[in-house]
Amino acid sequence: MMEFIHEFMPLIMFTAVFALLLLGFPVAFTIGGVAMFFGLFNFGSGFFDLLPLRIWGTMTNFTLLAVPLFIYMGVMLEKSGLAEELLEAMALVFGKIRGGLAVSVIFVGALMGASTGIVGATVVTMGLLSVPTMLRNRYHKSLTTGTVAASGTLGQIIPPSIVLVLLGDIMNVPVGDLFIGAVIPGLILVALYMAYVFIIAILKPEWAPPIDPEVLAQVSRRELISKVFKALLPPLFLMIAVLGSIFAGIASPTEAASVGAVGATLLTAMHGRFNFQIVKDVMDMTTKLTCMVFIILVGASTLGLVFRGLGGDHLVRGLILALPFGKWGILFIVMSIIFIAGFFLDFIEITFIHVPVLAPIMIHLGVDPLWLAILIAVNLQTSFLTPPFGFSLFYLKGVTPPEIETMDIYKGIIPFVIIQIIGLAIICLVPQAVTWLPTVLL
Repeated sequence: MMEFIHEFMPLIMFTAVFALLLLGFPVAFTIGGVAMFFGLFNFGSGFFDLLPLRIWGTMTNFTLLAVPLFIYMGVMLEKSGLAEELLEAMALVFGKIRGGLAVSVIFVGALMGASTGIVGATVVTMGLLSVPTMLRNRYHKSLTTGTVAASGTLGQIIPPSIVLVLLGDIMNVPVGDLFIGAVIPGLILVALYMAYVFIIAILKPEWAPPIDPEVLAQVSRRELISKVFKALLPPLFLMIAVLGSIFAGIASPTEAASVGAVGATLLTAMHGRFNFQIVKDVMDMTTKLTCMVFIILVGASTLGLVFRGLGGDHLVRGLILALPFGKWGILFIVMSIIFIAGFFLDFIEITFIHVPVLAPIMIHLGVDPLWLAILIAVNLQTSFLTPPFGFSLFYLKGVTPPEIETMDIYKGIIPFVIIQIIGLAIICLVPQAVTWLPTVLL
């Protein structure tokens, strides 16, 4: 009996971590605490002699310096007021057609995602600006909330994305390659979102009416062109500065992140929003988010050390490879595990807990690491939308008017979760959607 327990000790430890997280214990201390307990119980204190060196190697990783820089860029852009101007301009451009306002929200969400890469900031900003406007224009509550929540998560896959930086470090894939490879999958999701809105506008026109012509008539053609130009130019400039420097091979992702941080600060200053209080708030939020990511990383490093010490990687690999499904069947199982985990865990927890265990198995089977990393990133994006713990749903509920109920948000995101699965299937069936652009550019 004891031999059986010892053999499956890694799975017992994994189950304990999962159970404690579901009970609401803090993520970083749960992961690290359970790992320490199982490590001391099985090996004694001497097992952890190399842990400080392991953590030091992680914390001095140059690539991970991009995380606080991209967080700073995203939070600073949130304070700049760019999203407000961009949404107003795009609403006027698309407002004449049914569903045009929802399409403008998706467009702005994609552009803000490419500029910020922080889901919370994008969803809150879009929720504050878009939801009241869409409700005033008689949009259905479910379509309104689903569109805003889904478009706010596009920053997870459209580069520069923090999750791509973390996946690149864990899976030993160049972050620049991941940024390039994520461009087409991100555009596929944007196209699918917009197609859904247009289909709804045709099937249920009362759900997505056009903007009142009298409102559109108040803005002349010249004023509209001027508004669009002024609203589009700053975020496009930032995207070109950050992504262009990476794609052209001028800068590494970490160096490009510093360019983005400086660019976001300059854009905020150009909009007249830059002051001491803004800097203080941005620094405060950047420090908190960065500390959260890195303390979880420390806990995950401890968990990984104990998990491998207990032979967990060999156990899981043996169990999965023994399945009679072949490479594609195992890929389906791995993606399903990550998808189901997304119902209960945050993307950072899944990235640090599940990916180091599951990704090496797929790479061992001959799967392209770049393609696999983008599949995982798209899958992780879905975790923001799936109840009961989808963070986009919480962010949106916190900023929506009182007439929006939680059930309206849940009903609204169901079609977009299905769209995410369709997008994931397209990327699975057409790997060139990920690999073609890096091959051409690199």
